[in-house]
Amino acid sequence: MLNYFLQVILFQALCVFIYDTILSKETFFAKNRMYLLSTFVLSFILPLVKVTKIKEVIATEYSFLLPEIILSPQYLIEQQPWYQSINYLLALFILGCLISLSFFVFKLVKILKLIRTNISINKGNYRLILLSDSSQAFSFFNFIFLGETIKETKREEIIQHELVHVKQKHTIDLLVFELLKVFMWFNPMIWMYQQRITLIHEFISDAEVSKNTEKKVYINNLLSEIFQVENISFVNQFHKSSLIKKRIIMITKNKSKQNKQLKFLVVLPVLFIMLCYNSYAQSTEKVNELLEKQETNATMIDENGAFFTGILKKKSYMDILIGPEQPGGKEYSSKQITKEELEEFTAFVRKRKTMSDKVKIFEGDNGRKVLFLNVNELNNAKKKENKKENLIPFSKLDIAPTFPGCSEGDRDCFHKNMRKFVLDNFDFKLANTLDLKKGKTRIYVQFKINKEGSVYDVKARAPHSVLKEHTTEMINKLPVMKPGKHKGKKVKVGYTLPISFEIK
Repeated sequence: MLNYFLQVILFQALCVFIYDTILSKETFFAKNRMYLLSTFVLSFILPLVKVTKIKEVIATEYSFLLPEIILSPQYLIEQQPWYQSINYLLALFILGCLISLSFFVFKLVKILKLIRTNISINKGNYRLILLSDSSQAFSFFNFIFLGETIKETKREEIIQHELVHVKQKHTIDLLVFELLKVFMWFNPMIWMYQQRITLIHEFISDAEVSKNTEKKVYINNLLSEIFQVENISFVNQFHKSSLIKKRIIMITKNKSKQNKQLKFLVVLPVLFIMLCYNSYAQSTEKVNELLEKQETNATMIDENGAFFTGILKKKSYMDILIGPEQPGGKEYSSKQITKEELEEFTAFVRKRKTMSDKVKIFEGDNGRKVLFLNVNELNNAKKKENKKENLIPFSKLDIAPTFPGCSEGDRDCFHKNMRKFVLDNFDFKLANTLDLKKGKTRIYVQFKINKEGSVYDVKARAPHSVLKEHTTEMINKLPVMKPGKHKGKKVKVGYTLPISFEIK
């Protein structure tokens, strides 16, 4: 999303630069208005457009599956201060939106109040609002606001000027920019676009009115009085001192020659360059995200063979597929793969000693080799292992192990007490002394609860041996529980607990 907004702002900046340096000096006011509005809209569309031929040279798919499967219930325990869980960037964005919205509502209410509290005269195609004790002159949709202190000789000319704004619906242009400022308050280009479109509106109105009025007289009328200015950015004001000089220059400027309209074609190469850049940026961003972060959706299977999704954050040379059907590509032996792939294959097999002869290597659809393990054989092997030790999966127990103080078999109470036990006994600060990579870290600890309710056979997997030892010692301190029951008999229970925390 950040990359999208950066591309939007970049394109808008280029278009404003082209307008200021090439187009703003010409008298094609209607076309300049269309240029500003169309390029502003295009800036939001272009980043979403992809040039297929350019994208084809970039790899589009990198598929990584999790290297292991958790075959027991998972209960994530995280130790994070509340302030670390806040998305400060999102909070800043929302705060900015609320502040911008409050300014917008304040201005809108101010206009509505002027309409409600002043004399209103219906003129057919517009409504004239006479402002008491004021020399303001501006328009908003079909409302023309005119100060009562403005001389009668000036009023008709001002009304004719504002009528051009009304007929050409200039208020809509400004209102669109004003609304976008609420949601994109951080984008300075919206202010720049709004300033330029406001000036174009005045050029258009001046050009229309000066057709029927001698230019010198019209200019003198502009300069003869100092009108009050209403500080509302989405109304068309007859007199605004910061614009007067530019308006006079354009009024007195000779009409641009028709062949100068070719200047508008300069935007075409800019459009093409932006399309190329956007397509390349989108493809590169996707590849970099996968190569650097190595994140992808992956499929895991629980002890019942049910599928659920997870995230992989690990560099790998081979993909892993654990499922009911093998890939359709060419099959390889361990002697036909690279050194790096062989190391990955060996590590994968080592974790599954009882399944070492079942792991196969295939050619994947994306050109990478795939380690394949049949999910049915995996589940059968796990069941045999559990049956050999009379170990019952936690999810299949009739009565779960019971923590001291909990009602018998209360699983929610079991999880809450397990969470509290870890929070009270795990030294989360220890990890920060081990020079580990910053970010989220997980420790997986497997343990069993015997028929007497005691913990035994604790095994931990951690990113550092100190953490592994600390976690093992902690789990061994778990209190004696009431044992789990299955079909009325006390049974041994296997349990896997992931512990997640942040490395600062």
